[in-house]
Amino acid sequence: MKNLRHAGRVVLVTGAGGGIGAAIARLYCEEGASVALVDFDEASVRQQAALLREAGHTVEWANADVAQYDACARACAQLAAKLGPIDTLINNAGVSPKHNGAPAPVWEMHPQEWERVVGINLTGSFNLVRVLTPSMVERRFGRIVNMSSVAGSAYLPIVAVHYSATKAAIIGFTRHLAGELGPYGITANALAPGRIETPMLKTVSAQANQAVAAETPLRRLGTPLEVAKVACFLTSNESDFVTGQVVDVAGGWLMR
Repeated sequence: MKNLRHAGRVVLVTGAGGGIGAAIARLYCEEGASVALVDFDEASVRQQAALLREAGHTVEWANADVAQYDACARACAQLAAKLGPIDTLINNAGVSPKHNGAPAPVWEMHPQEWERVVGINLTGSFNLVRVLTPSMVERRFGRIVNMSSVAGSAYLPIVAVHYSATKAAIIGFTRHLAGELGPYGITANALAPGRIETPMLKTVSAQANQAVAAETPLRRLGTPLEVAKVACFLTSNESDFVTGQVVDVAGGWLMR
């Protein structure tokens, strides 16, 4: 029997063109939701939407740069006009630039790279929350999941300072949202994945990824589906009294 715990919900997933975002979008579809896919890469998000439609799911997509507020506002308006009011937001879009397979040290980092990472990883989350919460507040219901990382809580040498800074900021952002939006029936939680098997793994060496796996108590990397399952739980009726939490999906990496 299918688990349709998100039937009737309208879910927006950013960074849905591949990796964790695509896995999250697919699982919501399988659990009965109508899903709006947003990504900067038009070809990828279009392809993911086509695959989900072929499987019989209700999806719409938009090509938008989440770092740009006006682009977010336009995309949300277009998607809500087709699917209905958006009550669940998954702020998944993120970037972690590398140079020849390694993160740039802070003394070599270009200010434009810093601004771009902050724009997508942090400001992008604010932009979507700013656009969608007025409707959630009015309807006294909403579910928000923001994507942090274990790098927001501990030093991870395979990422750079801009990535770690934004992922740490997402934790504070989420906890404040939980307090501010709670009286309106809106929950806000964060996920902190460890090293997950996505295309982002290819930006560093296989040896670096193997080292992370070796340091993880479960002795392996995670899968996008394992992250998606936790996201769906945090926005389901099963977690109605859960808010302001940061859930590590990292195989115990932070315990080492």
